[in-house]
Amino acid sequence: MRLFQRIKNSDKAGYVMSLPYIISFLMFMGFPLVFSLILVFHKWNIVTPMEFVGLRNFVRLFQDVQFLRSITNTLIFISIHIPLQIAVALMLAVFLNQKIKFRALFRATYFLPVVVSGVVITILWQQLYAFETGLLNNIMIKFGLDKIPWLVSPDWAMPSIAIMATWKNVGLYVILFLVGLQGVPSYMYEAADIDGAKAWQKFFYITLPALNSTMVLVIILSTIGGFSLFIEPFVMTGGGPMNSTLSAMLYIYNQAFYFGHMGYAATLGFFFAFIILTIVLLQKKFVERK
Repeated sequence: MRLFQRIKNSDKAGYVMSLPYIISFLMFMGFPLVFSLILVFHKWNIVTPMEFVGLRNFVRLFQDVQFLRSITNTLIFISIHIPLQIAVALMLAVFLNQKIKFRALFRATYFLPVVVSGVVITILWQQLYAFETGLLNNIMIKFGLDKIPWLVSPDWAMPSIAIMATWKNVGLYVILFLVGLQGVPSYMYEAADIDGAKAWQKFFYITLPALNSTMVLVIILSTIGGFSLFIEPFVMTGGGPMNSTLSAMLYIYNQAFYFGHMGYAATLGFFFAFIILTIVLLQKKFVERK
């Protein structure tokens, strides 16, 4: 009986200790999720009362050419950003895994942009990309090259944002690859050296296969982060020029807080989340099989 009472008191203490998390989860996750699901079937602009519209938001979604354009823009960003980010992060991780001077300093330096505010980084790169006064175009002129319309050309705007996003986030993936590299047994490289293997052979036949689980994690996190593209186009281009950088998240934001279509924005959000989940699951299955 005493043991039962002690277990019961222990359970009460556990519930009390976890109560702040439960309350915060219900307030900031549970309630918004349920309320958004209700909004899917309603028309609401925050000011006037909700109006039940059934499945009309879904009908509008599948007829919305602009939303399809925003998804296409996001996919273009991802197709540039993810391969570039993986290549740069893996290259830096292999370099920093060597015995070099000031290795700890380099690791901290590469990770620094990750912890800096995204808005600050975006404003900084906006100045670097400026057509007339930007540092990058001034360097181009000094080398006798033509200025590049980084953010004012529909052909250059999204690749420019992808380069900036890669610079900001690459430090996180360098750390992940470093953890994976440090888990590769050193005797495998020693055996390869004895067999006379070259550096590229050790990389493709030892390093890459050993990093398979890390690669899956990096691809999934990069995909989720890529689909969450918002701050960069919002601050740098506002979705322009000619809607070439209008990401899906920015379009959903505009529908909710610029046009006041809260119900339709909630519908777009759930549909977009379903797209992300589908792509991530397909990626995971394909990469793990490879």
